[in-house]
Amino acid sequence: MPSINLTDQNFEEEIKNAKTPVLVDFYALWCEPCHLMAPILEKIAKDYEGKIILAKVNLDSAPFAAQKYRIESIPAVILFKEGNPVSGFTGVRPESVIKEWLEKMLIEDKNEEVVKLIKEYEEYAKENGFSLNPNRGVAEKIVNGLLEREKKFSGRYCPCRRITGNLEEDKKIICPCFWHREEIEKDGHCLCRLFVK
Repeated sequence: MPSINLTDQNFEEEIKNAKTPVLVDFYALWCEPCHLMAPILEKIAKDYEGKIILAKVNLDSAPFAAQKYRIESIPAVILFKEGNPVSGFTGVRPESVIKEWLEKMLIEDKNEEVVKLIKEYEEYAKENGFSLNPNRGVAEKIVNGLLEREKKFSGRYCPCRRITGNLEEDKKIICPCFWHREEIEKDGHCLCRLFVK
């Protein structure tokens, strides 16, 4: 995926509307270390396609953005999540160091996603007269499976059920699945044990 070029005119809107974290590279054409950093960031963006977007900001085209984010030396890289800067660094870094830093940032995102979904399912269970599995480790494992399937198949398909490829049939296995109430009533838990009596 090609990088996005940001200027003072489009910076805020592009960052705010991004659906995934944005890795912003502040650079200048006259900066030699910036030329060393560019291919490293482009390779990382390719390796993390779908997880991050790479955006490039030529300081000569975005003096206000550079001032707002206090860019005093370049290359400077800032990671934005949900429109806000969360972490960054200056200077040239090896690919492995950047990936390690990025992994940490993305794991925090995943953990937040898991916590948010667990909370949603807890509320759903409470509203419907049953509970989320009290074993937090089990609940997190199932929710991680649901999130992985959502990324892979565009739906939170129950990890304990087979996806057939028939969209109408597969709707039944989107969590909470078609059979979960009946299973909870009969067995005291749904098939994957996310919900219990």
